[in-house]
Amino acid sequence: MWPSQHVREWWSSAPTPSFSSRVQRAEAKRLGKVPGESGMRASRFCFEAAALGAAMALGTGGPRRRPQHCTAQTSGAQRFGRHGIAMQAAKRPLARGDLKAVGDALTFDCETGNYHTFCPISCVSWLYQKIEDSFFLVVGTKTCGYFLQNAMGVMIFAEPRYAMAELEEGDISAQLSDLAELRRLCTRIIEDRNPSVIVLIGTCTTEIIKMDMEGIAPKLEAELGVPIVVARANGLDYAFTQGEDTVLAAMAARCEVADHVPTVPAALPGAKSHAPLVIFGSLPDTVAKQLELELKKQGITVSGWMPSSKYQDLPEVGPNVHVVGVNPFLSRTASVLVRRKKCKLINAPFPIGPDGTRAWVEAICQSLDIEPQGLEERERAAWQAAKEYTEILKDKTIFFMGDNLLEVSLARALTRAGMTMLEVGIPYMDKRFQASELQLLIETCKEMGKPLPRIVEKPDNYNQVKRISELKPDLAITGMAHANPLEARGISTKWSVEFTFQHIHGFTNVKDLFELVTRPLRRNQSLPSRWKTFVRNEEAVVAEAKMPADARVEL
Repeated sequence: MWPSQHVREWWSSAPTPSFSSRVQRAEAKRLGKVPGESGMRASRFCFEAAALGAAMALGTGGPRRRPQHCTAQTSGAQRFGRHGIAMQAAKRPLARGDLKAVGDALTFDCETGNYHTFCPISCVSWLYQKIEDSFFLVVGTKTCGYFLQNAMGVMIFAEPRYAMAELEEGDISAQLSDLAELRRLCTRIIEDRNPSVIVLIGTCTTEIIKMDMEGIAPKLEAELGVPIVVARANGLDYAFTQGEDTVLAAMAARCEVADHVPTVPAALPGAKSHAPLVIFGSLPDTVAKQLELELKKQGITVSGWMPSSKYQDLPEVGPNVHVVGVNPFLSRTASVLVRRKKCKLINAPFPIGPDGTRAWVEAICQSLDIEPQGLEERERAAWQAAKEYTEILKDKTIFFMGDNLLEVSLARALTRAGMTMLEVGIPYMDKRFQASELQLLIETCKEMGKPLPRIVEKPDNYNQVKRISELKPDLAITGMAHANPLEARGISTKWSVEFTFQHIHGFTNVKDLFELVTRPLRRNQSLPSRWKTFVRNEEAVVAEAKMPADARVEL
């Protein structure tokens, strides 16, 4: 049990001694050898020492408040602990003068072990539109309903294909039958909307009360005759965009397996046929069509997408089917397709930015034994189209706080555009699924003469804000909770959630990607001289007030 609120606030603000000194002071206090120490302060040392000692013995990484950093190199040998990473002493945060000292290997740190991200149930906002014959039922509390109503901006009279099943006291205290209540709701949904599939979205509350949604769904499916898919999109176990990953993984388990899926005829005259290709990941229809056209120029036909616009159109999979993802947060879906469906995963960088799109298409061509054509010219043309924005980004510094798991792909694209990465925070890092992306990031940094960034998994926002204050980046990509406080301190920010909803994939949307990144920088350039950033310079205002009226600058 954690201390009370006033103790917790004081604890977070007080300076933290080293682990060894805390143990020594706690032991000395226990023996009565520390005169003049207050009881609260001694209790704090005892509490932290006991928690850290037990955590280190169990390999859990320490308490979540002010932990020792967990540091791992890509070439690290010794691995232990719950997250499978080597644990070393904390390092001093990088300063601007330290950038040249970064070596040739990426540095991975793990700080809190907690997720500080947008709620993963927000995946409903784009998946219910992508899967046109679906209905999403979110099982949670009123807070979940308020979030969906405000975050998605969908009015009740629009009759969207999603709904909230609000848990009440009878549900939480197990006085009501979960099976009976969900049967009643699903029956009404089928009568009103007649969907081809109902997706039950679990939340934090269903996890806490241990609602057996996986056990209930098969019974309802047998009774009602409608497929019912269960996806756990709770914020306790998953980050923001991983909500989509849980839904797609559940649907991937429903894909039919064929021992041999027929080869696909060539998309161009004279090209050879190739093995079936399935792309997984939810993209707007226009963006998906653009990627299909890019592959068609190489003579590649896409056999299917997951998710498909109709649930019945889920693609066939099997041992000879090649699958590739379009987003870096789909590692669970990839695992289901490879382990349970025996598909061949194409491990490629993701089609974000001109360099990523080219590498993505090249990896697909290599896997299907097809020689790529004209990709270098396509990449060059895409960079030329975005030149007005890349000129703004050149030699600027950027700091990712971590929210949507797109951070590594964005960092790689922005490094190619000329920016310097000070830190890349990310809620969760699957190094196997993002292996090609990480390798391309290393190659890009070396080619551009930029230092390799420090990648921080599950970052501690308190420590990040301190590092931002020290490093003074030109731009910080952050969640909505920290945007205004950082702006008030003179740091230009961009909401990370915008990259999730913006069209940033493929060659065609490169200009939109860099326009979005440069928006706060261009805004600052258009501000009056009295505003250093988005925060008004009060000293300049006072000085101007003392100036003659004819010499004052108009607001």
